[in-house]
Amino acid sequence: MNVKPEKLNPQDLKDFLDSKVLEYNNPTFIDSDPIQIPHQFSLKEDIEISGFLTATIAWGNRKSIINNANRLMEFLDNSPFDFVMHHTETDLEKLQPFVHRTFNSDDAIQFIKSLKHMYTAHNGLEATFAKHAEKDSLQHAISKFKTTFFEVEHLQRTQKHVSDPLKNSAAKRINMFLRWMVRNDKTGVDFGIWKSLSPAQLSCPLDVHSGNVARKLELLKRKQNDGKALYELDTALRTLDPSDPVKYDFALFGLGVFENF
Repeated sequence: MNVKPEKLNPQDLKDFLDSKVLEYNNPTFIDSDPIQIPHQFSLKEDIEISGFLTATIAWGNRKSIINNANRLMEFLDNSPFDFVMHHTETDLEKLQPFVHRTFNSDDAIQFIKSLKHMYTAHNGLEATFAKHAEKDSLQHAISKFKTTFFEVEHLQRTQKHVSDPLKNSAAKRINMFLRWMVRNDKTGVDFGIWKSLSPAQLSCPLDVHSGNVARKLELLKRKQNDGKALYELDTALRTLDPSDPVKYDFALFGLGVFENF
């Protein structure tokens, strides 16, 4: 396409982004992405727990994210659900060497305890998010999830590792996790194992790459990658495809990371 993207009319912009979705939303995407970690599992609870933990540490160098997420799965005996539900204090001590940037072993241990609480007291991760879902947004549900996740006695420092959209956070990592769990377009990348939620409710995982591309395409004007920017981008993407707006995450991310757009 020879036309400058910022000069595209709405239909041409949609066609351009749709073509990029097709280019990047396919199994080859998995090889270089943290989503490969939950793809190692087949049990629903293993997929969602490994996905949640991987998404939680998904910032910084992608190779480092993948290596550390694999290491974390090894600490959980490569059976995350069984470990969460049946761990002993001695088992938790095995996590002491773990660290990824500011997410350390204390945080990892807290997450295991909170995850057990989610499954024993709240019927699991999917049920907790679905309980507070709104028709066209999961941002309120994410905020409620954080409150529920930290109902148990916890370290104050660990709260920073779960974002709150109601405090103007873009909540990039949780929105990415929700994309993994809810979206299913038959390509084999996202899982689509959470049937109580719809792709139409999802929000784009807004980060530096997708934000910069969105601004160049005039889908986003706000300069900060915060909750207000996410709402602006969500609104724009829903005009392109209201039933599956976050499919464009593949286009925005691919253009930014792989094409230096």
